Amino acid sequence: MSSESRHVPVMLQRCLDLLAPALERPGAVVVDCTLGLGGHSEALLARFPEARLVALDRDKEALRLSGERLAPYGERATLVHAVYDELPDVLDRLGVAHVQGVLFDLGVSSMQLDEADRGFAYAQDAPLDMRMDQTTGMSAAEVLNTYPPGDLVRILRAYGEEKQAKRIVAAVVREREREPFTTSARLVELIRDALPQAAKRTGGNPAKRTFQALRIEVNGELTVLERAIPAAVAALAVGGRIAVLSYQSLEDRLVKQVLAAGAASTAPPGLPVVPERYQPRLKLLTRGAELPSEEEVATNRRAAPARLRGAERIREDVE
Repeated sequence: MSSESRHVPVMLQRCLDLLAPALERPGAVVVDCTLGLGGHSEALLARFPEARLVALDRDKEALRLSGERLAPYGERATLVHAVYDELPDVLDRLGVAHVQGVLFDLGVSSMQLDEADRGFAYAQDAPLDMRMDQTTGMSAAEVLNTYPPGDLVRILRAYGEEKQAKRIVAAVVREREREPFTTSARLVELIRDALPQAAKRTGGNPAKRTFQALRIEVNGELTVLERAIPAAVAALAVGGRIAVLSYQSLEDRLVKQVLAAGAASTAPPGLPVVPERYQPRLKLLTRGAELPSEEEVATNRRAAPARLRGAERIREDVE
């Protein structure tokens, strides 16, 4: 299946419109920090014919597929195997001092969800891997089989907001002593059996929160994001814009905090005139988080949890 037919970019038109004022100028550089199958990147290159694209992804298979998709754009597209918190190093190697646009489309890519052997989807049996870059790091199975119970409880609570974390972890520890975990179906069945009936009646698939927590832990997603959003803001030229699509509350909360802090004055209260170094660096472009339309959700169910936030760089950092 081609990358085009496997991926419908979420809130595409709104992302393009948010970034447009910064990317319509000649020589603009835009960074797609989460290339995936290249849907957003292809649209950026098509809509802004004078812009140059730098696109990052930690998944080598995604880079290969999107490279084929973006090949017609030639040297306008530079694809880099990197995690998005490595953005400053990537730009430094490319000799790019500042950029005019940055896009993040967070979470799991369509390819990772659709390919059973990646282990991201709880709806089909697969090896418990969940690594976005399969060349490095611990798999989800290794986390389940080796982490102390206290760490597993912490992960499920912090990253999955799972209220039944202790009950699930107790079952995991009991089962892994009998036989190590290797596949997703066994974990899903264990979670269903461990949860009380009331907990299984709300919130969709009862395994959803545990799988989210494991995926975030395996890929260090929130730790990476904590570094990546400030780095992206720092890379923006004055007049540059950032757009971030989040798919769960932990991501969105972190993005909101960074953008809101950049849009706030840091001056001590009571100053009659606010010196420039205390004035906001950002202007928020969205009122809260924007949601996909009902029409989009009807045609692309993966858009349903999306939350979009945007901001414009309005001031240089002043020492």
